[in-house]
Order: sequence, then C-alpha cells, then structure tokens
Amino acid sequence: MAIPQVGEWAPDFELETDSGETQRLSELRGKRVILYFYPKADTPGCTTEACGFRDDFSSFEDKNAVILGVSPDAVKKQAHFKSKHNLPFPLLADSDHQVAEMYGVWRLKKMMGREYMGVVRTTFIIDEEGKISHVFEGVKPNVHSGEVLEALG
Repeated sequence: MAIPQVGEWAPDFELETDSGETQRLSELRGKRVILYFYPKADTPGCTTEACGFRDDFSSFEDKNAVILGVSPDAVKKQAHFKSKHNLPFPLLADSDHQVAEMYGVWRLKKMMGREYMGVVRTTFIIDEEGKISHVFEGVKPNVHSGEVLEALG
C-alpha cells in the first residue's frame, strides 16, 4: 500500500500497547499524534530514536502532542524496551504488520546482500482532526525528535 500523504485522513487502527491495553488512533482526536514506525525494539538505531523522543517528551506535551511508537515486536518485547529505556509513551505491537502495511512502511529491504520484508523507519504527524500534516521518510534517528518538534511549530 502507498504511504498516506499530507492532507489525507490517517488510517485508523487498534493495536495492543506495551502494557496490554488497546490503543485506537481515533481515540486521540483533539491532540496531535506523532506516529513513528521503527524496525525492531532495542536495536541501536531504534534505541537512539526512542531516547530522543523520551528526552524531548515534555516539549511534545507542551505542543499538545502524543507520541506512539509502532514496531512488529510482540507486547512483551515492547514492554521490556520501554522499561529498559524509561520511555514515557506507549509502544504498540504490530506483530502481524497490518498497520505498517496500511501506512505503506512495510517494504522490501536489503542488507548485506539479503532481501527481506520489514518496517522502513517513517514518522507521521497527525493533526487534531485526524489528518496527516507531515510525513518523514529516511529518518536519521539521532536528530529525528528535533525535526519533529520543529515541524510542530
């Protein structure tokens, strides 16, 4: 599926959080949502990206923004990752990669001559009405949180 574009409605979804609760995107209307997809919990790039969001968390709250991290990891792995790095926002388990496919970030990847399907690191800012206001592809984990904050204004 193609990546949703700026101005389009963000596809609604329901996923289990790291705490075993259910999170539905549409329940967050009225807030801006930072929906970031990452390949695998507790890997170097994903840890750097998550810790950047953690370190800037109060600035996101000041901008009426909620952060949701999504990866294909199971709930238990998400919970461990969150606890280990003291992440103050929910991590969502997209084990069957259905939501990643809806957002067009489940794609063919290549590494060391091997091809496989996986999550391409991508972030969406969703406005208070549920429309996509920004799409970040080719994310650099070490500077990404600042880029997203800047886009929020």
